[in-house]
Amino acid sequence: MDNFARRKIIPLLTWKRRTGAFSVLSLTSLVVLWQPSFPSSNRLVELNKKKRICAHRVGMGSRDLISSLPDEVLGKILSFLPTHIAASTSVLSKRWRNLLALVDKLDLSDASVGSPLGFPEFVDKTLALLKNSSLIKTFHLNCEHRHEDSRVDGWIHTALELRFLEELRLETVGMYSIETEFFTSNTLVDLTICDGFYPDGRLPPAGGVFFPALKRLSLFSVAFADCAMYDDLVLGCPVLEELFLHYPDDNNPPAWTGDVSSSSIERLTIIHHYPDYREAYEFVSFATPSLLYLDYSGYVADQYDVDFDSLVEARLDIRPWEAFTDEHDDRSDNSEDDDSDCEYDADSFSSWDVTGLVTRISNIKTLHLSSDSLEVFHFYCKSMPVFHNLLTLSFESDKEKGWQVVPLLLNSSPNLETLVIKGLVHKVTNRCGDACICIPKKKKKEEGVPCCLSTCQVKMLTVSGYLGTCRERKQISHFLANLKCLETVKVGVEVDNQQENHVHKRYMGIINALIKLPRVSPNCQIQFF
Repeated sequence: MDNFARRKIIPLLTWKRRTGAFSVLSLTSLVVLWQPSFPSSNRLVELNKKKRICAHRVGMGSRDLISSLPDEVLGKILSFLPTHIAASTSVLSKRWRNLLALVDKLDLSDASVGSPLGFPEFVDKTLALLKNSSLIKTFHLNCEHRHEDSRVDGWIHTALELRFLEELRLETVGMYSIETEFFTSNTLVDLTICDGFYPDGRLPPAGGVFFPALKRLSLFSVAFADCAMYDDLVLGCPVLEELFLHYPDDNNPPAWTGDVSSSSIERLTIIHHYPDYREAYEFVSFATPSLLYLDYSGYVADQYDVDFDSLVEARLDIRPWEAFTDEHDDRSDNSEDDDSDCEYDADSFSSWDVTGLVTRISNIKTLHLSSDSLEVFHFYCKSMPVFHNLLTLSFESDKEKGWQVVPLLLNSSPNLETLVIKGLVHKVTNRCGDACICIPKKKKKEEGVPCCLSTCQVKMLTVSGYLGTCRERKQISHFLANLKCLETVKVGVEVDNQQENHVHKRYMGIINALIKLPRVSPNCQIQFF
C-alpha cells in the first residue's frame, strides 16, 4: 500500500475471532494505522497511552485481515456504507479498484456529500458502471437538493431496469415527477416513496400490473397527480401483503381518498391527519378480506363499509372533528341531567357513525384504542357488538378524555384475559360506570348496578405510566378489589428524577403502597417494571 493510501480516511475494520465476524468501528473518520510501531512520546504516553496501544493493535490486525478477505466479503462490507464512501475506497490500491462492482446495495444521497454540485455526475457514473450488475438488490435515492427532473427520472428508470432489484426507496424534499409509463418492475418486492416524488403521466391500460412481485408498498406524503393513480397502483400489485400510507399534515394533497381494495393485503397501516380534507371521510371502505393486522389513525367518518373477516389485531386512533369539544360530555360527579346531553350529542353529530367499523372488528383477538377512540366509540357507536374472541384489550388515557365506553367494552368482552392501560388519569365523568372511581361509591351503591369488573375474566392487568398519585392508587385499588380472576398485575412506575436524592425513596414508597393494597383474588401477584 502506498503513502497516499496510508493517509486516506477509510473504514477501520476489526475481526472478532471468537465469533468469526467483522465489525465497522468507524465509517468516515478513522485513519488506518499501517505502521508496525509508533514513536515514543512522554506526552502521548501520559495523555493517550491506552488509545494509542489499542489503535496500534487494531491497525496491525486490520492490515493482514483486509488483505486476506475474499472479494465477495469485501463487497458485502462496502454494501453497508453510503455509496460515495464505498466508491472512494477504489483509490486505496489496485486491490480495491474494482470492488465497488461487488456491492449489493446502492445508497445515493446528496445530503451526505460535502457539495451537491458533483452529485449528479457521480450518480451517472455509478449507474453506468453498475447498470448491468446481477448483484444489486437494494437502491436508495435521497435528493435534498434540486437536480434536473429528467436526470432524476433517468436514475429511477435505470434502477427499475436492474435485473435483480428487490427494494427501492425514493425520498426528496423537492418535487419530482415519476413517469408512470416506465414505473414498473418484475422483481421489486419492497417499494417506498417519500414526500416530493409523485407518479405522473400516461397510465397503463385499466387492470395493468405495475409490480407483479411487490409485497410491501409504503407511501409517505406522496401526492398523486390523479387520485385514480393511487387505486391503480394498489391494484397493479396483485400479491401485495403490506400497505403503509402516511399522511401526517396538510403539506401535500393526500392520495388516499378513503378506500383500500385488495384481496391480498395482510397488514395495513394508515396515518391520515387531514382535518381540511373532509371528502376522504364521507365514506371509508376497506375491501380487504385477507387482512390480519390494522393500524388506523384518522378522523371519524360518516360511514364505514369494511371487510375484515380475517382480522386478528386492530390498533385504532379515531379522532373527533374540531366541532367535538368538552361541551359534548361536560359531566362531573354532580351532573344530574344525562338525557339532555344525549339529546345534544344525537342532534349535533348524527352524521358521524363508527358502528359499521366496530361491528366488523368484533371477531378480533387483540384491540388497541387511543384516548380519542374511547370517546368516539362512546359518542358515535350506536350499538356495541359482543367481542367473543377478544383476549387482549389495551387503551390509552388522557386527562381531557373520559372512560365512558370502558364499562360497555368490558361487558361486551366475555373472554377477555389481558387488560393493558397506558395511564390511569382521565377526565372525570358520570358515564364511566364502576370501571373507575369517577362516581362516588355511595352513589354507585344507590344505583344498585352490578360492578362491570366483577364479571370480568381478566387474568393479567398491565398499567404503565404510574406516578403514584392518590387518584391513581385508588384506581388500582378499585381494580384489585373487583377483578376476581386476576393472577398478575404489572405496574410501570415513573418517578420524577429531577431530585435524584429522593428518587429511590419515592420509588420504594410507591411500590410499598401498592403491595399493601387488598386483593379480591387470592392468586394475584404484583410485579413492577
